[in-house]
Amino acid sequence: MHFIESTKNYFRKWNDFSTRISRSEFWWGSLGAIITSTIVGFAVGFLSVLAGFPSELVLLPLQLFLLIATIALLVRRLHDINKSGWWLLIFLTIVGIFVFFYWACSKGDTDENVFGPNPLDASLGS
Repeated sequence: MHFIESTKNYFRKWNDFSTRISRSEFWWGSLGAIITSTIVGFAVGFLSVLAGFPSELVLLPLQLFLLIATIALLVRRLHDINKSGWWLLIFLTIVGIFVFFYWACSKGDTDENVFGPNPLDASLGS
């Protein structure tokens, strides 16, 4: 999956906690989210300061949206390797961050698993 399409999917599927995504969609979507949120966050923060509003209050809805969208992205990546989204709690440990990074780089299940069909097969069919 390409950068633009992955970034669009990140924002479109911000509340999808049930499907799977491929490695490429995960990494491209993460990069697109970082770039987009940096640009939008800077612009909104700058404009709120110019308008005299506290930037923390103006940026709070954007930050909450990005938090939910990122958790959804991480859960869908775990689903691709046939792991429950609850494995995301492994981030609460130092070692768990490295384990999750390994999983994020791992190839997903080639066949259908309990979370749905292989996203690479689904994207080839459309």
